[in-house]
Amino acid sequence: MKTYIKIQGKWNFLYRAVDKHGKTVDCLLRPDRSVAAAQAFFRKAMSTCLPRWPRKITLDGLKQSHVALRLLRRENPKWKYVQVRSSQYLNNLIEQDHRAIKRRCAWMGGFKSFTSSAVTLAGIELAHRIRKRQFSLGRGRWRNIGSLKQVWDRAIA
Repeated sequence: MKTYIKIQGKWNFLYRAVDKHGKTVDCLLRPDRSVAAAQAFFRKAMSTCLPRWPRKITLDGLKQSHVALRLLRRENPKWKYVQVRSSQYLNNLIEQDHRAIKRRCAWMGGFKSFTSSAVTLAGIELAHRIRKRQFSLGRGRWRNIGSLKQVWDRAIA
């Protein structure tokens, strides 16, 4: 669900969602762990994966995430049918997926500004998606492109 990123000596929170197959759904960098931040992340994640709607969501033990989902259930009737689970072991998939970001950011010692960190983390996420072959270049394009460098060049073009 979330991981910590140091920006200007303070810990900020990178919310991330991964589906059951390990594909990254969305990510959002926020300076706090409030209910509003969790709601913003859930709304953003759902807007990118429409028209599909999740059947189950596995959260960590953070109270704000659970409260945010309860508030979203009042707002949109589709959230009523989403089963919310909280399990230490079911979150292993996303914890392993955080490793790619932690590996890149650990040696930096933190970022100097929030905007530069957001741009850098978006680039890291894009590179991670390309490496996991989750970046779509259109139908049947993976067979025509030989290397991941060529995919990267087409993605940023």
